[in-house]
Amino acid sequence: MSAFPVLTSDRLVLRPHRLDDFDRLAAMWAHPVVVTHFGGKPFNREDSWNRLLRYAGHWPLMGYGMWAVTLRQEDVHLGDVGFLHGERTGVDPFGCPEAAWAFHPEAQGQGYASEAVACALNWADTRFDRTVAMINPGNAASIAVARRCGFGIYAEATYREEPVGLWERLRTTS
Repeated sequence: MSAFPVLTSDRLVLRPHRLDDFDRLAAMWAHPVVVTHFGGKPFNREDSWNRLLRYAGHWPLMGYGMWAVTLRQEDVHLGDVGFLHGERTGVDPFGCPEAAWAFHPEAQGQGYASEAVACALNWADTRFDRTVAMINPGNAASIAVARRCGFGIYAEATYREEPVGLWERLRTTS
């Protein structure tokens, strides 16, 4: 089991998800722009509720998980970032945590994803030798974030009948 760390960067706070994040989280995962590269179908509130519970359950079971991303000066959910253990059907096990991120449309294009992912990876570098990310090849924004944060593509796969790129990043030492 692991305590849930709170991380900060220049502009952002990565903190535990809370119940009062749910409406914004549900709105994000119901937005067509957000789900375009996550199967294309907006999530209903039940799906989003299960996602919130999945996030909360990762920390005590896996010792890592997802953070809610907020601005330092405004505690409003901008998106999610962190690490998952997905047990994904049809994809070989990664053998390491899977990095993941998603942001509200109004928070996209401002560098928040790259900043949040870099912050999470700084934490990960003290714990994991390797992290992976599974990215739809049409998701240019996430591919750019992955590249900026040191990921390189190592394989292609199919997940839920859609092509995906498998990206990896090895621990960095400074």
